[in-house]
Amino acid sequence: MTVADFIDATIAFARDNAAWAAPVVFVVAFAESFAFLSLLVPGWAILIGIGALIGVSGIEFLPVWAAAAAGAAAGDAVSYWVGRYFKEGATRVWPLSRHPRMVERGHAFFLRFGVWSVVIGRFFGPLRAVVPLIAGIFGMRQAPFQLANIGSALLWAFILLAPVATVLRHFVI
Repeated sequence: MTVADFIDATIAFARDNAAWAAPVVFVVAFAESFAFLSLLVPGWAILIGIGALIGVSGIEFLPVWAAAAAGAAAGDAVSYWVGRYFKEGATRVWPLSRHPRMVERGHAFFLRFGVWSVVIGRFFGPLRAVVPLIAGIFGMRQAPFQLANIGSALLWAFILLAPVATVLRHFVI
């Protein structure tokens, strides 16, 4: 099975099983945000595809949006706690051990922007999963981290899902 086949099958499953759309989106958003899965799961493509279904298949926006935000926030929270617990050792585990430049970039980004790195990093591919891990490694306080994490997850999920659903609803209906 190719990556494209996996993406298509996941989107088709959500289309054919609307009741499972929100749980699928939660899992995909979690994997997209968790440091050790984000490089393996084509989450962005799946979420955009499911966002397109919202406009044409009767899948409701609110539960899918909430699931995407909750999954993304949970993925970042777990990454943060892995960093807090394992410190530098977390960067020596695959896939991060194979991509030390990504960790270096995440660290530099974190040092430059502090708590805002969690918000900004949410919107930039590989940084999305590395910045929370780095925040945990370097001991960012939990309250500011979680505030930035949850707020940015809500915004990220809305930006990712709402425009596709809105545009398609206007053209199809």
